[in-house]
Amino acid sequence: MKYVLLGNLSPEWASKQSERVGKAKAKLDKLGIKIESIHYTQGYYDFVDVVDAPKPEAVLAFSVWYSNQGLGRIQSMPAFEAKTFEAAVKDATG
Repeated sequence: MKYVLLGNLSPEWASKQSERVGKAKAKLDKLGIKIESIHYTQGYYDFVDVVDAPKPEAVLAFSVWYSNQGLGRIQSMPAFEAKTFEAAVKDATG
């Protein structure tokens, strides 16, 4: 399942980019989560990532771990393919 991760960096880790990314990638690998894309943004969120996770609990575990490490905070959202959305619309209206 794909997820969109909306993240904020903690002030302590914002200037330690390579160390933060290294720690996060190691944990993602351990949880079986594959990174599809990473985008840094301006505004409410500091980054938006798209990942593929084996199960929802893996994304939850990563979010909790990320926060517990003091790296920042992550909001996760499941991301559905267009055909999945279209099937849901059909089911909802049929």
